[in-house]
Amino acid sequence: MDDTSDEPPTSAVILDSSHFSHVIFNDVEKFYVPGGDVTCRYTLTHNIVPRGKDWVGIFRVGWKTTREYYTFMWAPRPSDVHGDSAVQQEIQFKAYYLPKDDEYYQFCYIDQDGTIRGAKTEDDILVVTTQGEVEEIELQNKNLLKENKKLQANCESLQKQNTDLQEDLKKTQELQNVLESLRSSTEKLELELSSLKKENKHLKELNECREAELHQFKEQIQNVTSEKERLETKLKTALDHVDQLQSQLLSYEKEIEDLVHSNRDKTKQCESLKEENNQLCMTITQEEEQKKQLKNCLEHLKGAEANLTLRLQNEQRQNSDLMKELEEQKRLFQTLQAKKKESDEENQKLRKEKDSFLRRLSHPRDVSSSVSQAQAFVPAPEDFVFGNPYHAAGANQEARATGIDSIRKCPICNDIFPDDIETRDYEAHVQSHLLECPVCNEAFEKSNQQVFDDHMLCHSLE
Repeated sequence: MDDTSDEPPTSAVILDSSHFSHVIFNDVEKFYVPGGDVTCRYTLTHNIVPRGKDWVGIFRVGWKTTREYYTFMWAPRPSDVHGDSAVQQEIQFKAYYLPKDDEYYQFCYIDQDGTIRGAKTEDDILVVTTQGEVEEIELQNKNLLKENKKLQANCESLQKQNTDLQEDLKKTQELQNVLESLRSSTEKLELELSSLKKENKHLKELNECREAELHQFKEQIQNVTSEKERLETKLKTALDHVDQLQSQLLSYEKEIEDLVHSNRDKTKQCESLKEENNQLCMTITQEEEQKKQLKNCLEHLKGAEANLTLRLQNEQRQNSDLMKELEEQKRLFQTLQAKKKESDEENQKLRKEKDSFLRRLSHPRDVSSSVSQAQAFVPAPEDFVFGNPYHAAGANQEARATGIDSIRKCPICNDIFPDDIETRDYEAHVQSHLLECPVCNEAFEKSNQQVFDDHMLCHSLE
C-alpha cells in the first residue's frame, strides 16, 4: 500500500455494475501463497480517463460498497491520458499488506469519485492458499495425467482391436466375393458341360448315320458283286457297261475307305470327349469341396467375430473394475503413508535414544552415572509404535543398579558379558539382534519380522 496517509475516495452506496468493464484486469492467478508479492496487471480502455486519485483495491468476495476494501494502491497515471488506444498498467502489492486468511478476494479499480470502473469476474477470483495445498493440487494433476495416459493407452488398444476386426471383416467380404465368383464360374462350367453333352449326342447320332450309310454301302457292294456274277455271262456283250461298273466300284471302294477312316476319327473324338467329360466332372467335384471349405471358413470367421465382441465387452468391464481397484489402492496408500509417517517419527526417536544409549555403554568408567542415566533414558514400551527393545534392559539395570554386569548385559537376549570385553564386540552382539532398513536406516528387532516387513512395504508404496 502507498505510504501516504490519505484514504482513498469511497462510496457507501451500492454501485451499478454497468461501468465494471471500463478497466480490464489481465493475467490474474487463481491463487497465491502467503508471503509473496502479488502483481496486478490491468488495461485502461478508451471509456475511462485516469485521474490522480484513482486507486486499485483488494476486496473480500461479498462486498457491498467501496468502503469494504482490505488494502489498496494508488493507480499510476499513464503519460498519454487522453489517448484513444488501450493502456497497459500494473501495480505490485507487497506481501505484508496482503491478507493471510484462506478466503476469496478480487481486484477492483475505483476512480476519484469513488465509482468502480473495473472488477474481476467470479472466474478470476484470487484464493489465498498454502504451499501444501499447492503441492497437493499439483500431485492430483500428475495423478490425473497418469490416469489420462492409461486411459489413452486403453483407448489405443481398443482402436487397434477395432482395426483388426475391420480387417477380418474385409477378409470375410473378400472371401464372400471369391465365393460368388466361384459360383458364377461353376454356372458357366455347367452351361459348357451341357453344351458339350448336346454336341456329344449330336456326334453320336452322326456316327450312327455314318454306320447306317456304311452298312448300306456294304449291301450295295454285295448287290454289285451279285450283279457282276450275273453279268459275267453277258461279258462279251456288255464290256463297256462292265468297265463303267468297275470304275464305279473303285470309286465306291475309295469312299468306303474314306468313311472307315472318318469313322475311326469320330471314334477317337468320342473318346477324347469322354475324357474331357470325366475331367470336367472331377473339376466340378473339387469346386464343390472348395465351396464347402469356404462355407466352413465363413462360419468360423463369424464365430471369431462374436468371440472378439465378447472379449471387448469383458475388457471394458475389467477396465471398470480396475478403476475401482485403483481408487481403493489410492485410499489404502494414503492410510499406509499416514501410518508410515507416524512409524518414521517414532523410529527416529528410537534411533536417537539407541545411539545415546550405546554412547553411554562405550564409557563404563562412570558406572553409577551411566546406570542412572540409562534408567532415566528408557521410556515405557507403550510410547513406541514398534515397541522398545531396551525396556527389558532398563528394568534389569534398575534391579541391579549397583553392579557393572548390568552395563555389559545384552538388552535383547539378556546375555551377560565379562568386564574386559571390548565395546565394539558388545555393540556388534547387540546389532546382530536388529534388522536395519536399507532405505531409511531404521532398526527393528529380528523377532518383530512382521513389523519390519510392513515398514519395507510402506517404502515400496512411495
